[in-house]
Amino acid sequence: MQDTPSHNGPVWRQAISGAQILFVAFGALVLVPLLTGLNPSMALLGAGVGTLLFQLVTRRQVPIFLGSSFAFIAPIIYATQHWGLPATMGALACVSVMYFLFAGLIARHGAGIVHKFMPPVVIGPIIMVIGLALAGVAVNMAMGKDNPIGYGPSLLLAAVSLGTTIIVSIFAHRFLKLIPILIGVGVGYALAAVLGYVDFGKIAAAPWFALPNFVAPEFNLSAVLFMLPVALAPAIEHVGNVIAVGGITGKDYTEQPGLHRTLAGDGLGVLFAGLVGGPPITTYAEVTGALTLTRNFNPVIMTWAAGLAVAMAFVGKFNAILQSIPAPVMGGIMILLFGSIAAIGLKTLISDRTDLEQPRNLVIVSTVLVLGIGAFSVEIGSFVLQGVSLCGVVAIALNLLLPKPRS
Repeated sequence: MQDTPSHNGPVWRQAISGAQILFVAFGALVLVPLLTGLNPSMALLGAGVGTLLFQLVTRRQVPIFLGSSFAFIAPIIYATQHWGLPATMGALACVSVMYFLFAGLIARHGAGIVHKFMPPVVIGPIIMVIGLALAGVAVNMAMGKDNPIGYGPSLLLAAVSLGTTIIVSIFAHRFLKLIPILIGVGVGYALAAVLGYVDFGKIAAAPWFALPNFVAPEFNLSAVLFMLPVALAPAIEHVGNVIAVGGITGKDYTEQPGLHRTLAGDGLGVLFAGLVGGPPITTYAEVTGALTLTRNFNPVIMTWAAGLAVAMAFVGKFNAILQSIPAPVMGGIMILLFGSIAAIGLKTLISDRTDLEQPRNLVIVSTVLVLGIGAFSVEIGSFVLQGVSLCGVVAIALNLLLPKPRS
């Protein structure tokens, strides 16, 4: 397939296209660290370097930008509360092992091996648990609990942020439809500033140039085992996005450079992000949408987007602005975001036409949902299995052990 003329434009046009890609991904990219308490600069650095590592492994053949993964929001919050930030980062770095394992299995057996162990009846409820397990966190932030703003103003900020995001996502057209979260946060932040809930002193005091705050990882077995199964969802999402991008560009990236290479590249980016203190990264549907609109499929624009993300990681004032966003603004966004993740899990079951009248399927889905949302845990000495990790083990085990209905 020959490149179109738009692919071979001057360098300045490629740079602008790269900036546009970063802008499209930006809202979701920095939202994850803002919701989890991580440093937004580290998210930018992890996404930029991670995308460059992905391009290195895939020989810059795939127009994909990697940004912060939503699947890890709830697990990061939980792990940080129970094991601390260094242990959480060590666990996130170890998540890359799952990507490398999947890449090796696919290289040896083909993509069918993944679907054997993780069909939609397994993946669907796990994704739903990822979205719903910490729904209470979003609600508490929206209601202003544990922050000095107060109940009434917090509800107002959360409602405006949520309402704006909903309106833009439903009624906006073209480019604006790609960035509803960014617009929702912007409107909520502007209202908070007018009401006097934004501390501009910290922004003024922040330097223009600042090294990101690197976090040295620690390795805690309980934290690692808790985090590993979370990789199931973004790994499956990765496969879907690679196929979707291939459908847009007219190329089969599962064959060239190969799904095993794209997964390994994604895993290498996740490893880097965890080692320096950033959230895990994944493929972005927002970027896929931008490719559909612009029809510019040149992977070089992703190189520019990655380079700009790295550069922005060192702008101190920018990081200070992001950290000045009041919690209720983010709480309103989280209500929609966590629900959307759960809806994706439900969509996985619906798209597969999973028959919940079959006792086998009903047992898997219902057991996983109650164990995950109810925060069930298994404790043996210092070893703890809970949350998404427990749900992943239970779902895979039930799928393998329960007899399939006769056709």
